[in-house]
Amino acid sequence: MILNRQRTRKIDTRLMRHLLLAVLEKLSVTEADLGISLVSPREMARINWDFLQHTGSTDVITFDHTEPDQPQPKNGIVLHGELFICVADAIRQAREFGTNWQSELVRYAVHGVLHLLGYDDLEPDLRRTMKREENRLVRWLEKSFLLAELSGDGKMVA
Repeated sequence: MILNRQRTRKIDTRLMRHLLLAVLEKLSVTEADLGISLVSPREMARINWDFLQHTGSTDVITFDHTEPDQPQPKNGIVLHGELFICVADAIRQAREFGTNWQSELVRYAVHGVLHLLGYDDLEPDLRRTMKREENRLVRWLEKSFLLAELSGDGKMVA
């Protein structure tokens, strides 16, 4: 389920859902209970402080709700988690990195899914491995879907 709780940009949540389903399938995820909330910087800052004791907004926060002893099926992967994504941060970082906010938004969703799969970015070697996989998946999505359509009007606005 994708909830759009921000007013910075109009977002086609149906397309976002299709993008995520494609990523999950590509990653051999056979079952997913994944909630995504698109939020404002103010809400993201509150979540960031309440749960991580970090000040300010951030691009994405991932919560893994998988039970520690939950066995994984032999022929696939089960995910159970929640992502909070700040659309305003996607816009800001798109300008900073010379990309578009739609690609940044997708990157944050992919990043969160990778965290749920066990990828980590706290140490340099692990961060490089995660970033490589994130880049691979975002490039694949950019070739497979028109990310501009995430804006609801098909315009690629930075």
